[in-house]
Amino acid sequence: MRARILLVCISMVLRYVKPMGSEPNPPTWPVNVKINPSQAVINQVFATNGGHNPPDHGAFSAERYAFFFTPGSHAVDVPLGFYTTVHGLGKQPSETIFTSQKGIFCEEGDYNPTFGALNTFWRGAENFQTNGNYQWFAGTEGSGMLWALSQGTTLRRAIIEHDLVLFEYIKGDYIAGEASGGFMANVQINGHVNSGSQQQWLTRNSRIGGWKDGVWNMVFVGVSGAPGDHCGTTTPPSSTIHPYLNVPTTPLIGEKPFISYNGGKFYLQIPSVQTNSQGTNWDVGETVGFENVFVAKATDSVSIINSKLSAGLHVVFSPGIYNLTTPLIVKTSNQVLLGIGMATLVSGAGNSVIEVASGVDGVRIGGFIIQAGSKHTPVLLKWGSSSNNTGYDSRNAGNPGFLYDIAGRVGGPDHSVVSADFMVQINSGNVIGDNVWLWRADHSVTGPTHPQDNPCTTGLEVNGNNVIFYGLAVEHTLGDLVVWNGNGGKVYMFQAEYPYGVTQASYGDKGYVAYRVGAHVTSHECYGAGIYHYFRDHAVTVKTGISCPSAVEHSFKYPLGVFLNGLGTMNYIINNKGQKTSITSPTSDPGAHPAWFCG
Repeated sequence: MRARILLVCISMVLRYVKPMGSEPNPPTWPVNVKINPSQAVINQVFATNGGHNPPDHGAFSAERYAFFFTPGSHAVDVPLGFYTTVHGLGKQPSETIFTSQKGIFCEEGDYNPTFGALNTFWRGAENFQTNGNYQWFAGTEGSGMLWALSQGTTLRRAIIEHDLVLFEYIKGDYIAGEASGGFMANVQINGHVNSGSQQQWLTRNSRIGGWKDGVWNMVFVGVSGAPGDHCGTTTPPSSTIHPYLNVPTTPLIGEKPFISYNGGKFYLQIPSVQTNSQGTNWDVGETVGFENVFVAKATDSVSIINSKLSAGLHVVFSPGIYNLTTPLIVKTSNQVLLGIGMATLVSGAGNSVIEVASGVDGVRIGGFIIQAGSKHTPVLLKWGSSSNNTGYDSRNAGNPGFLYDIAGRVGGPDHSVVSADFMVQINSGNVIGDNVWLWRADHSVTGPTHPQDNPCTTGLEVNGNNVIFYGLAVEHTLGDLVVWNGNGGKVYMFQAEYPYGVTQASYGDKGYVAYRVGAHVTSHECYGAGIYHYFRDHAVTVKTGISCPSAVEHSFKYPLGVFLNGLGTMNYIINNKGQKTSITSPTSDPGAHPAWFCG
């Protein structure tokens, strides 16, 4: 008995022990990590993974890149294409300054306004300052930093000296290209944000000089300078009253870990956890030298990476596609798994790609595409072992776990059938998601998809208590898009789109919804839920977008439904409340038909 108790105590200590590594610092970065790249190198990368010839060029490329810029001034323009991330290496964003006319920027991937930036995915920029003030198109709203993109993207820990423009007018024609969702956090914008045609957007813990425009679902959490609340829009829309939802403070957050550089060595910065916060927070937190950080490469076996995780090392995943035939196992509290260059973890044998063990606190996982492979996968990312309503892991509320900038993907780059039951399943309490997009692909390298091409039942299942998501998007799965069984959940900005190719018998008659809160749940909050539908092939009618117990119905603030196109109808927005959305429903929008429930 004493021996058993001793082993348990040793195991608990090892979960919290700081690693004593002997990894090289500086590490040997692979060639697709570009440190202070020249303009020619930047342009070459963009030619591989970006541009408009053909539209959305590089969308399913196998190439991955990360640009590192050391502290100082940089007079280069950095167009961002697919699977490319930019990282300033200062401890503060003001240490890495882009002085060029354009700076870091992202153009929409398709100059056809119907598509615009709708498929401009999988890229990001962090920890920098940009002084650029380029005039991208005519009018006062067209200058500053251009960031015309949609889901699966991130903008973090940045200072923007002038305006931020979240959409783009088509070249040669003054028509705004469509844009559908994005995320930024810990950003200081000294000018205004011009959101234009962006359909939905989450801004968290930022400082802005003002916000112009907004289509359906602009949500602000802990943002200084955010506009006031307004449910719905005016008829016709004015320049000042748009659908805005403003939550003054962020209840609980720890900013995403980042990499710094000083004196020839690299460091991992792990910011501290903050409560009830507003505005930017450039806390550097704990500093960990890369002697205690393993830099993984796509050529490393899963057993090598797992051995480093077992030794307690943090792991930075360099850009690449990792074919994992067994899951990465996280058993050490406070461990960081950080992907750069949209590191892509593919299930190689029907396995999860990441599993976080039960009772492990403070784990931070960020910067990954998690992707289904050719063998059916039950769950792509699993946090905690329990998956029933009685065995949730409680975990430590003061030391939550985090998921940052996670893009789930079932289908897209594949020429054959891929499938999964769930993309993410959270069975532990006190886990926080910060920018998570779970996508059953509506199009692929071979064209539009159909249900049999890439089946996936549910994007997210939450079984743990006190789970929070800031910026959650789930699209096109073939059952309930989100299932939430834990108590105390909070979601700030939810975006969902029903699957395109289903039938009434396979979908509408089965009662599927975009967002289901379990019948036993007594506390749940959701701020700004947008449910969109485009039933492409068949006239499908769904009863409601959100199903929840009546006791928590009032805790959904400003949910909306939108008929985008196609043949279908959603009868209600939440339970049996809210206006029907269909091609015949009243609208002030000449294309899509939105409706808000403001009760």
